[in-house]
Amino acid sequence: MTHAHNENRPDAGPFGDAIEVGDEPGLLDEPAGLGLATTNLLLTPIRGGNAFEECVERLLQTIRLGLAQPGDQLPPERELAAMLEVSRDTVRDAISSLVDAGYLVVKRGRYGGTFIADSIPAGPVVLGRDGELLSRPHFTKDEILDVLVYREVVESGAAYHAATNPLSSESRDLLWTAHLETSEASADDYRRLDSRLHLLIAELSGSATLVNGVAQSRMRVNELLNEFPLLSPNIAHSSEQHAQIVMAILTGNAAAAAEAMRNHVSGSASLIRGFLA
Repeated sequence: MTHAHNENRPDAGPFGDAIEVGDEPGLLDEPAGLGLATTNLLLTPIRGGNAFEECVERLLQTIRLGLAQPGDQLPPERELAAMLEVSRDTVRDAISSLVDAGYLVVKRGRYGGTFIADSIPAGPVVLGRDGELLSRPHFTKDEILDVLVYREVVESGAAYHAATNPLSSESRDLLWTAHLETSEASADDYRRLDSRLHLLIAELSGSATLVNGVAQSRMRVNELLNEFPLLSPNIAHSSEQHAQIVMAILTGNAAAAAEAMRNHVSGSASLIRGFLA
């Protein structure tokens, strides 16, 4: 099914066709761009005893990192539960919490379902004791430094292991496409596509745990980066660094991929320290 067909269906999004509330079909449409290959990056099995909290976190990361955009439709509860390997009650409670917090909306009728809200709440958030979303106070200097160290470790490690993996032609095409779309992004869309590229690199490492670690890191880093404006020279430099990282991964040069990623994240770290620490 083509993207053109998707555009002709009300409220269709990258997760598939619009559906009626209560319907439980598979993911029917193949969207434009990277599509399901990236929108579902974080909707992977949850491990551990905090199913509700992690379900909220995965959905929130998918929204706030721009893997799903305003107006996009989530898969039905049954599919989400299968993807995350949690109960439908857990998924329902997580969705309800995010509806209350303003991130999701539920629509009724023929093309009803659960959708990303048209306007996403801004600013940092944390999960409260009972799973509620709370506004987060500004980071302290020590917290900023902690975020930056953690990011350097997980992202350089992800690039290293992505380069050691034998990549399929589809994975190679996805990576190159993500790089090109990020390099050509408008200022308004840059942060979303940049996050998507970094998450895709983490996925290519073959470690779902590492993908979640990079997602957690990106959430915090983006909260810091949103405190000051995008700087055009930095974006141009980042695009050059992205090209070095991607080429190192595609040629299987793990040491070069890790070093290029380390240099890349250190540039952002310098800006963050300069503006905020």
